[in-house]
Amino acid sequence: MRTAGPMMELSRRGFVQVLGAGLVIAVGGSASAQERGRGGRGGGGFMGGRPKNIAARIHIGGDGTITVMTGKVEAGQGARAELSQAAAEELRVPAERVQLIMADTGLCPDDGMTAGSGTSPRTVPAVRQGCAAARALLVELACHTWGVEPNAVEVRDGKVIDAPGRREVSYADLASAPEAAEAFKREIPNNVELVPVKEWKVLGTPVARPNRRDVVTGAHHFPSDVMRPGMLYGKVLRAPSYGAKLVSVDLSAAKGMNGVRAVQDGQFVAVAGPNSFLAEQAIAAVAKTAKWETTPQPSGKELFDYLGKQARGGVPKNPFADVVAQAAKVLRQTYHVAYVQHAPLEPRAAVAEWDGGKLTVWTGTQNPFGVRGELTRALEAPAENVRVIVPDFGGGFGGKHSGEAAVEAARIAKAVGKPVHLRWTREEEFTWAYFRPAALIEAEASLDQSGKLTSWHFVNVNSGPSAVETPYNAGKAKSQYVSCNNPLLRHGSYRALASTANTFARESFMDELAAAAEKDPLEFRLAHLENPRLRAVLEEAAKRFNWSERVKKKSPTTGVGLACGTEKGSFVAACAEVEIDPRQGKVAVRRVSQVFDCGAVLNPDNLMSQVQGAIVMGIGPALREEIRFEDGKVLTDAFSNYLVPRVADVPELDVHLLDRPDVTPAGAGETPIIAIAPAVANGVFHATGVRVREMPIRLPKVG
Repeated sequence: MRTAGPMMELSRRGFVQVLGAGLVIAVGGSASAQERGRGGRGGGGFMGGRPKNIAARIHIGGDGTITVMTGKVEAGQGARAELSQAAAEELRVPAERVQLIMADTGLCPDDGMTAGSGTSPRTVPAVRQGCAAARALLVELACHTWGVEPNAVEVRDGKVIDAPGRREVSYADLASAPEAAEAFKREIPNNVELVPVKEWKVLGTPVARPNRRDVVTGAHHFPSDVMRPGMLYGKVLRAPSYGAKLVSVDLSAAKGMNGVRAVQDGQFVAVAGPNSFLAEQAIAAVAKTAKWETTPQPSGKELFDYLGKQARGGVPKNPFADVVAQAAKVLRQTYHVAYVQHAPLEPRAAVAEWDGGKLTVWTGTQNPFGVRGELTRALEAPAENVRVIVPDFGGGFGGKHSGEAAVEAARIAKAVGKPVHLRWTREEEFTWAYFRPAALIEAEASLDQSGKLTSWHFVNVNSGPSAVETPYNAGKAKSQYVSCNNPLLRHGSYRALASTANTFARESFMDELAAAAEKDPLEFRLAHLENPRLRAVLEEAAKRFNWSERVKKKSPTTGVGLACGTEKGSFVAACAEVEIDPRQGKVAVRRVSQVFDCGAVLNPDNLMSQVQGAIVMGIGPALREEIRFEDGKVLTDAFSNYLVPRVADVPELDVHLLDRPDVTPAGAGETPIIAIAPAVANGVFHATGVRVREMPIRLPKVG
């Protein structure tokens, strides 16, 4: 039986019982200011409180073990390795000497949700600052003892070494000194010295995920694996369609089953059984008796007309009518982007346990402190009595910012008086989790006689403002996002969110403009592009792909396309070769050359995995992925009818990482996905002459 660790009082005594004897170092100060200045979420503090200390928490055990605490999560994106490296670099120890406790609201600081590619630019610096300050104070303690200056010692492998005197002392011994506890109450100085990039020994190297062995052998406990003594299995009654209201329900059949408990609280109806099979039988029996009041809902066929009508304030008109009137050429196009699902490997899951008035929930979420807030509000429990623990889990992609499963499990557990395990099925994940927003995008631009852009007007309706601004010199330009009054489906964050839609539409439109100007797509972009980093990735991708030669070789079944973009402080360009099956109306991606620049590379192997994964993930919505719905019901509710990329869909990948040691690292989890769809769409046009203005790409069958 896989059992989660015991509940612990959120006290210093309980904390030390978890980590063992030694020195607890709570660090903050300048790191706190940095997090706020860069848009970090929340303050977070020791034991789940909210003092100004929001950076790393470090514990040095009597055996020399170094434990670092962070509110960030590991969902397969590599944060566990990267943050371990950050701590190890500043403490000047091997990465394997660092133990990371992540995403436990009872033990860790609130470093903000794991989203928006924020770990590298915000949390890594916070961890580095905290560990650098700790290292400096340990050196100070050793120098005071020996009566030497700090420049007379060196730090290596968890020890302070006085080389001339041939003396050394370990971090563990220094942390045990009586004066250490008082010394570490100081805030981090603003000028704390970090290890410069040129001296990195751990950062910048390919450190593997620390708990990889447990993951591949099955020893790791994902949220779906957590078990508690006396635990029951929960299931929730779902409405037959969006907007349906429960009129009546009979719970007697479920209550008559051996060991099954049934719960109703207004519209919330659930069961809990001694095993998942009985729970499924019980909820099926309940569903047969449920009577619902439904309301008409628009279908997917009406989606884009609906979005246009629901645009808040209407779709804005082009403010540059005077420029357009004088232009040599004017283009106006509309682009459609479908709703898509995140399709994580592990659907939502949670285990909730009450102990008196205190609640502990184990769940998979990118936002542990946010979910704690949801639980606090839903259960009307004080925040100090609610604890959220997030084991490393199986994928999020922006889809697990909310805590539905956690709240549901906690409500059932409170009603039945026992721990409850709730695991969503794949059908529930497809149907009731939120989606990447659909988008209606209007683009209009004008050209002069030489093919130069003189105006640009770009409007995203519904999906968001990320990367909505054009990076090109476009004369008079305005780009904007317009929200909808009543979006059709529940939507939320996604990997790169609206950047995927905005880059798809903009880069597809740029190809159309290049054709109108009778220019090569690469030539046209470079003529309007000044940003040196975006130019660099575009030129390098074109060079590696051999664009100038490949673009000359086209056939009705083979074409090439390119695209580029910037978001979250990083830059990407992709060139793609596509193959068309005219009889089936299908597109296959055969080769991709992508170049990515996110500043100084922290972990090249992990970054390479991020970029490769983003490319493959981006191919799905470009070619096939879309949520279909009718009468308030989602029709794509399984992998059999929602086709994510398979192994056979993976193209030949040529990925190049532009390492810029002189540039502060930016996030890399999102931007690598944004260029692949427009590059594929432009490749389809190159081969067929058919312009692509919707995602997923739809081609007519021929023959």
